Amino acid sequence: MNSSSGTTRRIFICGSALRGQPDHGNLGNAQFIREAKTRPIYRLHAAHDGWHPAIYQASENGISIPGEVYELTIEEFNHLAANEPPHMYPADVTLEDGEVLTAFLYPRELVEQYSWADISEYGGWAAYKAAGKAIAS
Repeated sequence: MNSSSGTTRRIFICGSALRGQPDHGNLGNAQFIREAKTRPIYRLHAAHDGWHPAIYQASENGISIPGEVYELTIEEFNHLAANEPPHMYPADVTLEDGEVLTAFLYPRELVEQYSWADISEYGGWAAYKAAGKAIAS
């Protein structure tokens, strides 16, 4: 079950809106709850040559993606959703502890169509950016 109430929504952030990343401001005044990781059932790619991450659920060879849990008002969530890159969509992800939260995923079909680099071996978006592999945002 997804953790949310009528006025707030908990989400999992694992890309350019993480603390210290260029789009963190898109979270507005969202409350940081904790650091977390997904279950090892996802893959991570660098969409648009590293402009933003693209994650999707994988049936095999998945990794555990690190990120952060935030509680947002519905207005903050809607603002975040409106500022996500094209094709990203909100969907449930399962964390290591079994909690199910909303995250912004990317269609696997588009990742494969454009042959975007699989960056799963970096262990997360912030690690990939720190390695100097992504273009400036």
